[in-house]
Amino acid sequence: MAVAETSIGLRVPVAAGVERGERLTFTFDGEPIVAFRGESVAAALLAAGRRTLRSTAITGAPRGVFCGMGVCFDCLVVIDGAPSRRACMTFIANGMRVESQIGYGAAT
Repeated sequence: MAVAETSIGLRVPVAAGVERGERLTFTFDGEPIVAFRGESVAAALLAAGRRTLRSTAITGAPRGVFCGMGVCFDCLVVIDGAPSRRACMTFIANGMRVESQIGYGAAT
């Protein structure tokens, strides 16, 4: 699926005076997502409308960004095969592969 060049998702429009870094693309569960240099994985996913980042090990309950500052560990995802990475503390890199984490995650 191609990502629209003008897609900014739920971000504040640039016309409002917001300056953005270089446009980047990464994938989340195989779907291409637009991001901008300087954004965290969590910020880019929230802007793309993605709220659920992982499911818990025992009940499978959905989890997402809660504290946004690396304290709660609710935003754990698998990044480029490495499980249990905090989405709110990891900056986007072009071509990064991010996947929902199921339970404790497993390296691929």
